[in-house]
Parts: sequence; structure tokens; C-alpha cells
Amino acid sequence: MKKQFLLFGLLILLFTACKKQSFNATKQSVIDDEKIQAYIAANHINVTKAPSGIYYEIIRADTGTHPLDTATVQVSYTGKLLNGTVFDTESADIIGLSGAIVGWQDGLPLIAPGGRIRLIIPSALGYGSSVSGSIPANSVLDFTIDLLGYYN
Repeated sequence: MKKQFLLFGLLILLFTACKKQSFNATKQSVIDDEKIQAYIAANHINVTKAPSGIYYEIIRADTGTHPLDTATVQVSYTGKLLNGTVFDTESADIIGLSGAIVGWQDGLPLIAPGGRIRLIIPSALGYGSSVSGSIPANSVLDFTIDLLGYYN
């Protein structure tokens, strides 16, 4: 009988923990979207919301083929927080998109080499609830990226 109560207690604990984590992710998604909407309005940014949840603005389109979400890309970019703090800038970095944040995997295939895109990325598609260097947990990210080239 003790084993049944122990098993029952563990199952309740397991389901309660899963439900709480899911609720927090949903709550954070709502918080992020409110922050993004306010940021867009305050800065008069003309963006489109992709089905994945990223917001993007194609600043400079270019003709040609677009990279796959698994391509290796050469990019110049600036990443900042919504408060304007720049956390990273690179002039000619080579990155495998399969190892990049999901927001980049979703956004960079929208442009061809020579193009420039602005990505406003909710925290779940960035670094989530993890701290990454000077990026606080649950941070919405704002990137301006020039796609210099790629190979699939």
C-alpha cells in the first residue's frame, strides 16, 4: 500500500511540474509579445509577424537564392536588447544556422545574399530563460543582419 501511495504522489508531482512549466512558457510568450508591440509602436517600426513568432523587416531585398535554415552563412550583424543595449556586433562572421538561435533559423532564409533584415525575436526563439553572456534571461532580441553569402 505504501508503494502505491508513493507512486501516486510521484505521478501528481510530475504532472504538476509539467503543467507549471508550460504555463510559464505561455505567460512569457504573452509578456514578450506585449513588449514587442510596445517597442514597435514607440519606434515606428514596420514589421511583419512570421508564423514562427519572429517579427521581421526586410530593409534591403536582393535577388538570388535564399539559404536553407541549415545553411552556413556569412553575416555582419548587430544585436541589441529592447532597451538599446548592444550585446554583440560582428562584421563578417561565419555561422552554421543549425547551431544558431531559432529566430535566426527562421529569419535568415527570408533574404538573399546582399540583403539586410531586421529580426525582433521573442525570448523563446532566442535564449529563452537562460542567461547568455550579457543577455538576461527572457530577453527579446533585436538584430539587424546583412547576409553576405552562404552555402547549403
